[in-house]
Amino acid sequence: MIRLNKKYSKAIELRKKGFSLTEIKQLLNISKSTASLWLRNVELSSIAIERLANRGLLGRARSKETRRKRREAFENILEKKASRLLKGVIIKKEHLQVFCALLFWCEGTKDIHSGIHFVNSDPRLIKTFLSFLRSSFNIREEKLRVCLHLHEYHSPKKQILFWSRVTDIPLSQFIKPYRKPHTAKRTRKDYPGCVNVSYYDSSLAKELFILARGILNKYGGVG
Repeated sequence: MIRLNKKYSKAIELRKKGFSLTEIKQLLNISKSTASLWLRNVELSSIAIERLANRGLLGRARSKETRRKRREAFENILEKKASRLLKGVIIKKEHLQVFCALLFWCEGTKDIHSGIHFVNSDPRLIKTFLSFLRSSFNIREEKLRVCLHLHEYHSPKKQILFWSRVTDIPLSQFIKPYRKPHTAKRTRKDYPGCVNVSYYDSSLAKELFILARGILNKYGGVG
């Protein structure tokens, strides 16, 4: 009984200092229900309340970090799986034409009479589309043109140099950038602007369009 009274007194002391029920349970080796019963009428000081609040924030931070580590571990597994899959796939010219056509259907303009117009702001997607186009079709590099859509906070010279490196298209084939009017929206850090890559060949545009349409009709046809 003496030992129990000592634990009871210690529990009250700890609670007044801002220790949580879980902490008191662990420190005194008692059940949480016992701690809750003993301490239900203990009034907490502002210092004790602040400590409990901080402990809650710490717990949430630890929980967030645990979730982050689990998410990264899962993504790492998926990346390795994707790497093994891509390593084992043999890509032929015909496959690249299919990829190119599908990308064009998704991000290209549908006015194919004026040629190919592929619009996006993701440098990887632009570079990938051009890689497919160049490696699977016999194109003439001098017919490629690039027009940038920039905000007022962009430096045209800087962005043209950036996109020239991404596309491997000479600066001489960039036309005057289109400057979007001021919208009072916040500046988007690291946003490179939107790019319109054009290739003035209506026949090739029609070929890509019809190939993509055929793929969609074959695998996604309804009715």
